[in-house]
Amino acid sequence: MKNRREELENQLNRSALWAVTYGDLMSYLMIFFLIMFSFGIAKRSATTQQKKYKETLMSIQKVFGGKTSSEDLERLKKRENEEKVADKLKEMSPNMQIEMKDKKVRLLLPELVLFDSGKADLTRQARNLIAQISEQLKGIPNEIDIEGHTDNVPIRAGRYGTNMELSMARAFAVVNYFEQLGIPAQRLAGIGYGEFHPVADNKTPDGRAKNRRIEINYIRTE
Repeated sequence: MKNRREELENQLNRSALWAVTYGDLMSYLMIFFLIMFSFGIAKRSATTQQKKYKETLMSIQKVFGGKTSSEDLERLKKRENEEKVADKLKEMSPNMQIEMKDKKVRLLLPELVLFDSGKADLTRQARNLIAQISEQLKGIPNEIDIEGHTDNVPIRAGRYGTNMELSMARAFAVVNYFEQLGIPAQRLAGIGYGEFHPVADNKTPDGRAKNRRIEINYIRTE
């Protein structure tokens, strides 16, 4: 009788092993959905996403008995600083648009703010604004890409023969002025796209005005 009881208990214990596996599976699924939720299933600001990422990272590491590495904390700190700079840049000019993306922060400045028509010399207003932008970008070590863009109306007179040349000259003008203001040259890059990356319809005056722009991008920490 005793042997039968022990054999029955052993069979029951073996049968209950599935519950352990099932419990582990449920834990992993909970962690997975927590990560998915924190990374933007619902729309939220970049700052909130960063906070959620930090909380989720620490929660997961706590579950598994680990600690937040110094590399993870440093990365989070850099991302937060990038967002603070973006918030300050938003306050500078109503004519400047800021786009927060996962891999970069983009500043869009229309031609009217920076250059006279058909020219690549920065206006006094442009120099003042770029100087303010420069002060903020000096506070972070990120690489900075400057893009020049135009509309598709052919150039018929003046110093530059094509829209590509004009866009490259304008991008270089911004790069050069950033360097004069103290941003290291190794952080800077410039490129001209001419009319080939429009953001609006070139068939309308308003669309062409939007396409004539400079984009200043600082690359985010990965």
